[in-house]
Amino acid sequence: MTQIDPPFLIGVDGGGTGCRVAVATPDGRILAEATGGRANVSTDCAAAIDNILTATREAVAQAGLDLSHMSRAVAHLGLAGYTGPEWGPRVQAGLPFAKSVVTEDTTTTLVGAVGAQDCYLIALGTGTIVGRQRAGVQTCIGGWGYQVSDQASGAWLGHGVLEQTLLVVDGITPASPLSQQMLDRFGGGTGIVQFSLKARPGDFATLAPDVVQAATKGDSIGRALMARGADYLTRALIALDHQPDDHLCLTGGVGPHYAAYLPETQTAHLIDAKGRALDGAIALALRAAHEGSHP
Repeated sequence: MTQIDPPFLIGVDGGGTGCRVAVATPDGRILAEATGGRANVSTDCAAAIDNILTATREAVAQAGLDLSHMSRAVAHLGLAGYTGPEWGPRVQAGLPFAKSVVTEDTTTTLVGAVGAQDCYLIALGTGTIVGRQRAGVQTCIGGWGYQVSDQASGAWLGHGVLEQTLLVVDGITPASPLSQQMLDRFGGGTGIVQFSLKARPGDFATLAPDVVQAATKGDSIGRALMARGADYLTRALIALDHQPDDHLCLTGGVGPHYAAYLPETQTAHLIDAKGRALDGAIALALRAAHEGSHP
């Protein structure tokens, strides 16, 4: 095995709503960042790779580096939709880097948020990550994708509020300011249906801030959705053997908003995230460079 001497490192945080790419010096100092389109490999692998490369070129250019040197770079990509090791070769085949390590976004999120610390993590953006790091070993559950999983996530909240709004239209669920807001936004129940027929997880997730904000104002539908999401998160932490004296980090665009809905036994030792998933991706790219490659 020989150590790689890359001109720069690349870290990728690929989410269902968009991707973020960082370019760093060989010792891990971030020089520039760029954002791009969706990067869920299960939803559309080809588009995810294209969006990642577009953002990477932008970040490299912003850093004032030579684009031709990308072929010698070392990259770590934490991607939404990575549901098994079979995704690694598929993504790597579309990348020009000297070495590309591809993992689920759980890995980069945990490393970015807690470093090497023992901690539990709930990261909620478009999707859901619930994990534990203990003695350097990561254990994660859920995150099987929006269609069959990702409870409590931004996409889940967005879908849920539209579902509840249609129940209001049918006279099953009492109306609330939030349901009226959705009806006004989409032009009634028919508009909601038309939106849903083409919507992807990231589209549903754009509605999550409305749910969170409504819940803080006491909206019945908003609070019910947040409570349902918190129930799932509570049971997920129990499944991972969370104890009252364990640390818990809530991160992502949605994650911290659940603090008020989780039991005190699980939030007694909340800690702030040390960094982002993007920071974790760069740290892992640095590790990959030091580990080198087989000649």
